[in-house]
Amino acid sequence: MFGRITPMVKNILIINIGIYLLDVFLKLELIDFFGLRVIFSEEFHPHQFLTYMWLHSTTSFYHLFGNMFAVFIFGPMLEQVWGSKRFLTFYLACGIGAGVLFGAADFFEKRSLKVDTEIYLENPNPEAFEIFILKHRVSYGGLSQLADFSDDFYENANNNFYISQSKEYVQQIFDLFSNIPMVGASGAVFGILMAFGMLFPNTQLMLLFPPIPIKAKYLVFFYGAYELYAEISRSPGDNVAHLAHLGGMLVAFILLRLWQKDTRRFY
Repeated sequence: MFGRITPMVKNILIINIGIYLLDVFLKLELIDFFGLRVIFSEEFHPHQFLTYMWLHSTTSFYHLFGNMFAVFIFGPMLEQVWGSKRFLTFYLACGIGAGVLFGAADFFEKRSLKVDTEIYLENPNPEAFEIFILKHRVSYGGLSQLADFSDDFYENANNNFYISQSKEYVQQIFDLFSNIPMVGASGAVFGILMAFGMLFPNTQLMLLFPPIPIKAKYLVFFYGAYELYAEISRSPGDNVAHLAHLGGMLVAFILLRLWQKDTRRFY
């Protein structure tokens, strides 16, 4: 049922793989400048809403492989239906839209860290430090070290060294958590999955694990439900941008509903 690779899908694969190889072998560290940062970060730039979706983690090849495999499998049928220009428009809209929605949610999520940091730096004291590290402990790996320091800080509340060191720890936690860049084509990929499920809902797909057939509409529903659950019940250490995945699906749903209103242009 899946035909040959189409021109725009091929170009998307070439660009993503090419950038990945350049980044890995030439050590360009493109993620530092082109990955999507939280809006209040000093390293945030508007172009990152577009550029983040062409970059992938250089520490895990499977990040790139998983996204590009989905584009390779599901993209050609959508491009055959819409044509190359509309498919590219859809791909970019889902990726950028996912980045914008993620960026907005990320801002509100991390704003509390920013506010707590500013409040602490204005009035550093042992009790406030303990509350800060307990509230934001997921952001910092050396929790036991901070706990030991907190105990010592209580015993030396007026010592300038401990006050200065506590402010440095708080600033480190803020810098670490607020400057994690988001990269990957997952927002656009989940948009492709949503579109495939809407256009070809009863198409039978074969899962790899477990190897059972499933209709496209059920697969899309499962992915959406899982991403929503994973975001709501996010576990410590989970650095997957589930909101970006959901954002891509939402943008895809809205776009298809708009395009379907004009059936003469939709197909």
